[in-house]
Amino acid sequence: MKRTTIFIDESVEADLHALARRQQRPVAAVVREAVAQYVVAERQAASQSRLGFVGIGRSGASDTAERQDEIVFKGLTPHGAGEQGAYPTPHRRAHSRKRG
Repeated sequence: MKRTTIFIDESVEADLHALARRQQRPVAAVVREAVAQYVVAERQAASQSRLGFVGIGRSGASDTAERQDEIVFKGLTPHGAGEQGAYPTPHRRAHSRKRG
């Protein structure tokens, strides 16, 4: 085990000592248990929410990636565009053939 020092409010310290007396345990044991429970709970919460955003915006459309510019710019007037709702033409890369 490693020794560490913490600073807590006086009221929390009084409650901590009272709890330790009721449980007939050392204050250090109560603090170790509380910290361990907190760390485990935070670790579980982090692992559950790490990828919680995946699938949150499912639209049901299968061509979203191909139509991303149209979707993003729908209803916007780009710089210098004369008409409402115009959007830039998507830039497509030409597939180059490898020469061997």
